[in-house]
Amino acid sequence: MENRKSLVRVPVGKTARVARLDTDESIRARLLDMGFTRGAAATCLFESPGGDPRAYLIRGAVVALRGRDAATILVEETENP
Repeated sequence: MENRKSLVRVPVGKTARVARLDTDESIRARLLDMGFTRGAAATCLFESPGGDPRAYLIRGAVVALRGRDAATILVEETENP
């Protein structure tokens, strides 16, 4: 789909829906356990002063992800409520 990008590129305060995970099995299981499943809404809440890691709201939990891990999560932008 044309509007897909990695989660790491979602601006602070914006929400996107998980489209798919593009990573190896070792991190895939961990991301799925944290709630990064297809269709889940992920909102970028804030980033550390250096820009990495960033905090995301996913399924009611706040999760901090390093940029290299967030880059493997492909998302589709949504309209924020």
